[in-house]
Amino acid sequence: MSIRSSSVSLGNFTLHPQLAADCLPVGDFALCRVLLMNNRNFPWLVLVPKREGLRELFDLSSEDYAQTMTEIRRIAETFRVLTNADKMNIAALGNIVPQLHIHVIARYENDDAWPNPVWNSGVAASAYSAEESRSFITKIRAALGL
Repeated sequence: MSIRSSSVSLGNFTLHPQLAADCLPVGDFALCRVLLMNNRNFPWLVLVPKREGLRELFDLSSEDYAQTMTEIRRIAETFRVLTNADKMNIAALGNIVPQLHIHVIARYENDDAWPNPVWNSGVAASAYSAEESRSFITKIRAALGL
C-alpha cells in the first residue's frame, strides 16, 4: 500500500519523493490527494493539491484556494471525530518539502509531544504495521467517503 518510488505521477501531477516515502495513500478529493503520514505516534493526514509548481497556499488560484480550504475543513472535522482528538493542528510549512502540502494532525493532551508541535519533538517516528495501516486507512476512507 505504500508509495515507494522516487516520484509518483498522477496525470500531470507528481508527488514529491519525500512525501511518497513518508506517507501512505488514502485517496483523492476533487483537488487534493489525501495521504496518511506513516507515523503511528500521531494520527496525521497530509493533503496535497494536485497542481504542479505550487509552494504556498497563495500560489493556488482563487477557485483552487477555496476548494482546498473546503477539503481541509472536511478532513479536519471528520478526522477529529474519527480519532476523538482533543485538538487538530493544521499547518502548511514546506521548509523541507517544497511542494505545497497541508498537515492535519490529531493531537491529544496526553500525547508524547503535547503541547509542543510534533516536529522535532524528540519522539521517534514509529511506522504502522501493514495490518494497522490497512485498517486505519479503511476507516479513514469510510469516514471521508473515499
